[in-house]
Amino acid sequence: MGETGRHKWFSFHHHRSASATSMPQNNPGETPTEFLCPITGFLMSDPVVVASGQTFERISVQVCRNLGFAPKLNDGSQPDLSTVIPNLAMKSTILSWCNRKKVEHPRPPDYAYVEGVVRARMDKEPGTVVNRVARSEILPPVAENSPSDYESVMGAIRSRSRNSISSSTSLPLHHHRPVSYSENPNPIQSSFSTSDYSSYPPMSEEEEEIYNKLRSANTVDHEQGLILLRKTTRTSETSRISLCTDRILSLLRSLIVSRYNIVQTNAAASLVNLSLEKPNKLKIVRSGFVPLLIDVLKSGSTEAQEHVVGALFSLAVEEENKMVIGVLGAVEPLLHALRSSESERARQDAALALYHLSLIPNNRSRLVRAGAVPMMLSMVRSGESASRILLLLCNLAACSEGKGAMLDGNGVAILVGKLREGGADSEAARENCVGALLTLSVGNMRFRGLASEAGAEEILTGIVESESGSERLKEKAGKVLQAMRGGEREFGEGAEAREWNRMLEASGLSRSQFQGGQKEGFAYSSQF
Repeated sequence: MGETGRHKWFSFHHHRSASATSMPQNNPGETPTEFLCPITGFLMSDPVVVASGQTFERISVQVCRNLGFAPKLNDGSQPDLSTVIPNLAMKSTILSWCNRKKVEHPRPPDYAYVEGVVRARMDKEPGTVVNRVARSEILPPVAENSPSDYESVMGAIRSRSRNSISSSTSLPLHHHRPVSYSENPNPIQSSFSTSDYSSYPPMSEEEEEIYNKLRSANTVDHEQGLILLRKTTRTSETSRISLCTDRILSLLRSLIVSRYNIVQTNAAASLVNLSLEKPNKLKIVRSGFVPLLIDVLKSGSTEAQEHVVGALFSLAVEEENKMVIGVLGAVEPLLHALRSSESERARQDAALALYHLSLIPNNRSRLVRAGAVPMMLSMVRSGESASRILLLLCNLAACSEGKGAMLDGNGVAILVGKLREGGADSEAARENCVGALLTLSVGNMRFRGLASEAGAEEILTGIVESESGSERLKEKAGKVLQAMRGGEREFGEGAEAREWNRMLEASGLSRSQFQGGQKEGFAYSSQF
């Protein structure tokens, strides 16, 4: 939401009077936009992430749920408020910003004031009122300091999902959005906001044919519609964009958790194809797909899980999706897929998905807490997916928890041993192995002793003096040697960022495959 969008919210509620105690005070011209609640426009005191990925003030979500209202945001999207998870990372960032700017910490807004704001919005947007959420469907609040925040919330989501499966139709389906519950006998026709799409642009013939098959109560029609959607979006960029509509996504949400393997598999593969286009990535996450994808990854068919991992990889490329996917609980099932999936493609895509998620600090911490470091060190020792695993370890070594876990887990000796035995057989793997050592060496006195004990100096000197090998590899090895010998130069965050970029280029995967969701980057493994 840019500056224009923020002013739009302010113009919407400034006509209401409120006391100083009911309205948190902040200067909108100086406050980062992402710190402001999209509903009230004020600095958030208790930010929460909703299922569609946006962050709101908790009270704003509570008011909207109690009034049965889903506001249309300035980007045209409508949030899914059925699930909330505390956004502790955002809260910490806001408080740090307040301390740095010497700004008073934000106070929770007055409930009555927020209710007035939302009611005024309801008067302006009568078409966005939805059925109220049953009290039994609202997830209980989660203690911020609870070590099981994410798992408890995901357990509640799964439990609610199972209870909402209808046995009255030929295809048992999962109602992801309890907000939309109605007496409609066809569960597929239910959606978060409304099943009336009269305000949407008219459908093309292509979309109408697919839509009519997907909304049918006949399982055969579902199969045919999904196969047609999958085939149409496999190679056509135009079709991927034109068919990623709210109507199609609403039906895919139900079909992707179908109990019929062929339906679930084709729905997941179709979603992968749609996710390849950059404009679709944020839209798909904000449509509430991430919890559903996680459920399929944990309990779906093998082929469907393979496609789901590809979808999470594709969606994780988008910068705004990284935090949401991590918060909603994708890290642990992706780690399990990386370690245990029967599909080589699923293992590769899981590594790439985790790589992208680990580009932000909070997800690195989640990975470390989930036990990623010992698992990946074990995989490096056994030679599994060495190049990508080493690249991921480089990211984890950039945070204090990851660096400590690698040093405690004998990571230095494992990496040096890999170089000594020639197990890192590709140039990219050797470079990533030395890169991981370089990251561990940054500002760490303990590394010097462990590296010396493992015999790293002899191995690295051999790399530097070798006639083979890239200049980048030799440069990194030289930097590690310099750190071991107590050289004056330190390698700060800027230098680390440059190392990541160089390792990407050397990993056998071009930068376009990791940045911006460009189509050619995913063609080798993720078009179905």
